[in-house]
Amino acid sequence: MKTTPFTDVHIALGAKMHEFAGYSMPIEYSGIIDEHLTVCNGVGVFDVSHMGEFWVKGPHALDFIQGITSNDASVLPVGKAQYTCFPNEQSGIVDDLLVYHYGSEKYLLVVNAGNIQKDWDWCVKHNMVGAELENASDKTGQLAVQGPKAMQVLQRLTPVDLSAIPYYAFVTGEFAGCKEVIISNTGYTGAGGFELYFYTSDAMKIWNAVFEAGNPEGIKPIGLGARDTLRLEMGFCLYGNDLDDTTSPIEAGLGWITKFVDGKQFPSKAVLERQKNEGVNRKLCAFELVEKGIPRHGYEIVDDTNRPIGVVTSGTMSPVLKKGIGMGYVKPEWAKPGTEFFIQVRNKALKAQVVKPPFRK
Repeated sequence: MKTTPFTDVHIALGAKMHEFAGYSMPIEYSGIIDEHLTVCNGVGVFDVSHMGEFWVKGPHALDFIQGITSNDASVLPVGKAQYTCFPNEQSGIVDDLLVYHYGSEKYLLVVNAGNIQKDWDWCVKHNMVGAELENASDKTGQLAVQGPKAMQVLQRLTPVDLSAIPYYAFVTGEFAGCKEVIISNTGYTGAGGFELYFYTSDAMKIWNAVFEAGNPEGIKPIGLGARDTLRLEMGFCLYGNDLDDTTSPIEAGLGWITKFVDGKQFPSKAVLERQKNEGVNRKLCAFELVEKGIPRHGYEIVDDTNRPIGVVTSGTMSPVLKKGIGMGYVKPEWAKPGTEFFIQVRNKALKAQVVKPPFRK
């Protein structure tokens, strides 16, 4: 299995390790619920160095991004980030990703760990304009420092004014004595905080500095288990569960990152525009269980006559709400908030109600 710059630290700290996207990753340390609540109420640190980073440079960088992503990167000023996806030729999603406008003729694409090679091949194949591409994944480390106390902890380590970085913006500066660290406000937890991108050679210096600075706030390392429950409470999609090569961004409720502007052509643009105008055969919805139980990925969604109407893509017991929550694809008429249906949980049909995300307000 692949490792991150922090793998030995996770093991030394007693983390429960497991394979994720080809990497040996920490799933939990003190327990998912404890870690989840630490992030909601204090500050926690995720090792997300397994994510992929591609640089796109040169005079044709923007043309390349416009031709391969669904969102409109032409409106993105330097210092801002954008959520988007790579549509495929069948209107599915190759991956969802972040685009950072780093500088003049320079962008950073941050992709999911399990899709690094697939995404890189996709980018190379679709580079019809001669943009300069660099896969920097193996030499880039990343930590997500999340929670309401994250800013006060990190501010001790940088001259950059963190309060001046709005959501989906970033600054490159000195952090913990390390140069050229990207400090980004693009969290996946809904609890506030920042992501730090740095050279792997600076990894342990930054890790040690963050944990020393956060000691008064009770900072803790957080595993991927709590990362999943946190993102699900916010209704954020996870590639491989809620999104894949067969789900369209329109079906997934991502019409807001699918822009049909003049002069921008990307795979399946015509099909996706038709879906947006005419509707789709299924929609991703969020739901809460009315009865006690835990919905899981792959569980069937049925109506009151036990007729299948959809499938659960993500589900868990919410540590904050203390009830079963999930997301799944259903026929459009079943996706409206307030609608009731049933989740097949261990041969029992448990009542659920469609809600508008986020679950955790």
